[in-house]
Amino acid sequence: MSPPIELPVAEEARYLALQALDPCAAGVLEILVVGLHDESWRVRHVAAEALKRMPASTELAARLIAVLGERGETGARNAAAEALAGLGGVALEPLLGLLAHPDPDQRKFAADILGQLGQRGAEASLVRALADPDLNVRVAIAEALGRIGGAQALQALETLLEDAEPLLRLSALEGLTQLQHAAPLPLVLSLLSDARLQRSAYRMLGLILDVEATERICLGLTSDLRSVREAALSALGMQASRAEGEGHGALEAVVRRALRPLPALGPRLADALASEDALVCAGALVAVASLGDATLAIPVAECAREARLIREVLHTLDGLGREGGRELLQRLPELSLPARAAAAEALVELVDATAVAPLCALLEWMEGDLRAVVVRALGRTGSATAVAPLVDLMLEPPLEGAVIRALAGLAETCPAEVLAALEDAVARRSTPATVVALARVGGVPALPTLKRLARAAEPRWRAAAVMAACELDGDAGRELVRSALADESVPVRIAAARAMARLGGPDAGALLSPVLRDEDLSVRVAAVEAVGASGAVDRVPELVDLTRHPDGALAVVAVRALARLGAAEPGVLREAARHPDVEVVKAALTAGAESAAGVTMALSLLRHPSWDVRAAAARVLGTSAGPDCLPAARQALEAESDALALQALSDAVERLLRR
Repeated sequence: MSPPIELPVAEEARYLALQALDPCAAGVLEILVVGLHDESWRVRHVAAEALKRMPASTELAARLIAVLGERGETGARNAAAEALAGLGGVALEPLLGLLAHPDPDQRKFAADILGQLGQRGAEASLVRALADPDLNVRVAIAEALGRIGGAQALQALETLLEDAEPLLRLSALEGLTQLQHAAPLPLVLSLLSDARLQRSAYRMLGLILDVEATERICLGLTSDLRSVREAALSALGMQASRAEGEGHGALEAVVRRALRPLPALGPRLADALASEDALVCAGALVAVASLGDATLAIPVAECAREARLIREVLHTLDGLGREGGRELLQRLPELSLPARAAAAEALVELVDATAVAPLCALLEWMEGDLRAVVVRALGRTGSATAVAPLVDLMLEPPLEGAVIRALAGLAETCPAEVLAALEDAVARRSTPATVVALARVGGVPALPTLKRLARAAEPRWRAAAVMAACELDGDAGRELVRSALADESVPVRIAAARAMARLGGPDAGALLSPVLRDEDLSVRVAAVEAVGASGAVDRVPELVDLTRHPDGALAVVAVRALARLGAAEPGVLREAARHPDVEVVKAALTAGAESAAGVTMALSLLRHPSWDVRAAAARVLGTSAGPDCLPAARQALEAESDALALQALSDAVERLLRR
């Protein structure tokens, strides 16, 4: 007889000793079983985790089931159950056999663990075991069926809803809801009369998109029990998640009719909006949107802390109208950052002329992306008083685009004021961005101003005039660009190339041809990008030559422009892949990624000296290659030493194995 196994005396030492064990080593099973009996829950847990990592076998399952039978060893039995639940399929048959054990505790353990295993093979045996004489066992079996599912399980659980025993009805309700299977509506409604079943019955109503179900859910909001109210709101949130498009509007209409006759719900809804349960919050948002209670705008906005609810938050805030918008404006500084972002976004649709001053006040302390949202809101006020502050904001480069769009929006309601302010800003030489805004708002009548600016002494104003020409129709704007392509200033020629990229047209290639040979490399880069953007296929030969240029930046944009024009021929890409600049090589790989020639090129680059090229080649193989490339990818994987390239190759091999 072998001596008893002893573990270290100190708890931490026992914990570390079991943690260090190799679960596959000989003799380790009995050491871990001793660990299951430890007085410390930490030690028992680490022993159970180690048992889960042992090679699964029926012998191991039998040994753990033996521990389940040790009366008086509650901790060990629970730890053994935890380990059995992690063994998977090998534990199925021994546990099914345990369902016939004479000890009801053993049968209950079997049902609990089978539920955790979730193996569909247990379904039929568990359904038969519902005839067990012990109530606790039957309840455990019902709970297990609610986790496992299957046609037999659903039928058995529905039958249990009419059982005389409340615990069984409750377990059946919870199980069916977990399986997203709703019982017939009349049956669910009848269960609401039992206080013990109300919460579960309400949650099941959330699975039923029916007017009567929604109306009954709304009545649940009047309950004196918070738990019942939250269950009803959770059901409403579930209905909202299942209703789409017009169905969502129809749901809100039913909720509106059902809630309006009820006593004031504002305080209860405010409380629910602060719940940590996302479904409860979602239901509360539906209720608030239906009632249009603007006093709840702040707690509604705070629901944006849960990312899943942002869309519903914005919809609800939008439904609160301008009164809700005023509430948000007054208290925006008090909100959390997620709520502030949602509120600012909602304000874009909720503002009017009275909001200009509060919005401008917000700009004094707001930072980052939220400033751009406030700018959008100013543009939606329709007020001439918003024009001057917006024009002043054009002095902030990050806001230029947002301000130009906002002024264009204001020009629909107060065009004279917007034009006058922009013309004044241009005359004062406030900032070149005002020139683009003037062209967009003023259109062709702004052309004389642009022509004057195109002859200005300062290059930045000439460049602004050229870029603004993109906003004009007709030949006048194109003529400005044509002249600017030969300007003495590099920034002006770059601006002209970029303007041509936007203008396009059949003559774009001819106009861009001289700047493809510009003495300044940055101008040539802009010209190449413009050729690709404008579709000037007549310039393909020059682009091919530029893929061989020693300057990597120029060669890269040439490769990309060819790809954009659909003219990246395999031979050109193969030559680009031999460029000394690895960025050009990667551009060639990307350009050919979806072609057979690109796959061949990627295979040839798996041994490139640069790790990022090897990684890029691996990504091409993972995206476009066939199973025939698997041997080469595996060979490269074995030889790879760089961690990032190794990951890319591993991903490629995994994807190739699935094809």
